[in-house]
Amino acid sequence: MKSRRDFIKKSALAVAGLSIFPSKVISGLGYKAPSDKLNIVGIGIGGKGHPNLVGMNTENIIGLCDVDWKYAANCFNDFPKAKRYKDWRLMFDELGKDIDGIMISTPDHTHATIAATALTMDKHVYCQKPLTHSVYESRLLTRLAAKHKVATQMGHQGNSGDGVRQVCEWIWNGEIGEVKEVHAWTNRPLWPQGLERPRETVKVPSHLDWDLFIGPAPFRPYNPVYTPWNWRGWWDFGTGAFGDMACHVLDPVYQALKLGYPDRVQGSSSLINVESPPQSEKVEFRFPARDNLAKVALPEVAVHWYDGGLLPNRPDLLPDGIDLMRDGLGGCLFVGSKDTLLCDCGGFNPRLLSGRTPNVPQTLRRVPNATGYFDGFHEQDWIRACKESPENRVETSANFAYAGPFNEMVLLGVLAIRLQGLNKVLRWDGPNMTFTNISPSEELKIISKNEFEIIDGHPNSDVKFTTFNAQTAAAEYIKHTYREGWSLPSMP
Repeated sequence: MKSRRDFIKKSALAVAGLSIFPSKVISGLGYKAPSDKLNIVGIGIGGKGHPNLVGMNTENIIGLCDVDWKYAANCFNDFPKAKRYKDWRLMFDELGKDIDGIMISTPDHTHATIAATALTMDKHVYCQKPLTHSVYESRLLTRLAAKHKVATQMGHQGNSGDGVRQVCEWIWNGEIGEVKEVHAWTNRPLWPQGLERPRETVKVPSHLDWDLFIGPAPFRPYNPVYTPWNWRGWWDFGTGAFGDMACHVLDPVYQALKLGYPDRVQGSSSLINVESPPQSEKVEFRFPARDNLAKVALPEVAVHWYDGGLLPNRPDLLPDGIDLMRDGLGGCLFVGSKDTLLCDCGGFNPRLLSGRTPNVPQTLRRVPNATGYFDGFHEQDWIRACKESPENRVETSANFAYAGPFNEMVLLGVLAIRLQGLNKVLRWDGPNMTFTNISPSEELKIISKNEFEIIDGHPNSDVKFTTFNAQTAAAEYIKHTYREGWSLPSMP
């Protein structure tokens, strides 16, 4: 059997003799024949960006960018004809006129500045989940995508699967009745969390541009505990287990129940500090009633989240021995007035606890062969949308008009954890992106140091807190202050 790498190399050779032109030159009015190839660049290619680009290898991959060329070596080898960069801004300057689409799979904190720049250049954008690091950034990308009318896709690949569509069809058909309670969970994190900032000084390796990795975040000295991969467990760079997995797990919840902005949110967790998310957490969202559907009402609903090994109480109708983490990713439980629906992560394998199998017609578009968490189908649906004119485009199901508001919900879960020290249910004004019940004088205390040792046979704890103005801290979490030299375009 021929290897995937052999296939990619032969594909690259097949297009090596072709002249490269952006699709707008070839197609004239925004439509590009499906047989024509897009010119795509990838940014953040050492981790998930590599399989994303393999899923796009039907097209011309003309540029690759990563701050860590050692981590990116395998992707460089798979696409040897692509020009290599460490700074995406230089790549945009040099290749911008030839680029059709941009794949972004950098750490969370740099998604927005890259994606926003790309959108203002009228480039199609595929951006990994979570879409952004802050609520404001999500709102910005939503509005920029609407203004520039390009094809967009958030990279939570289960969204293209048949599972979430089936869950929607069942619920919208009234099969489980009105849903007032949902539980969702994951076993993540797999990476270390709850850490304090390392104190030792470590030399930056020659293959890594540390300043570019930091990007818009506050500067800190290099340490190998931050990257690769482990950046998810640091507030400045990632969003913890919630940001990483909720975009997968909560997707069928947000879609099927047509959720908008929650009006209340609260969180609790294991030990949390100023630097790093906790090892386990619970969050509750409350959403007001939405407009009724033809066959079912959408009353006020409570959505409960669990991670780090925490799980909801087992429902009475769930048989003994059934593992709620059977897919190794997570799951959802929709408690309806008529029945209870249980599904795996992303809505896959839905089943009713009554044992009944609904006979419901398919009303939602299916992405061919997208039957599980496989790379390629989600990317190819984006490529299809890129080749269609804005007037006649069938939008991807994770386009930013959907993914942006959904990502705001996910990031509110992160904020509920970071603000749990206020000891209150937080009230959220979605349109204005602000908490309405944090007063100007309130203080937020978060652990900055937590050490434990045995001295002369006795336990001794050294715990120190940092005190913040709560309103100022919340505002910074919602809309970040970027490091000097980095910025975002204005909100449309």
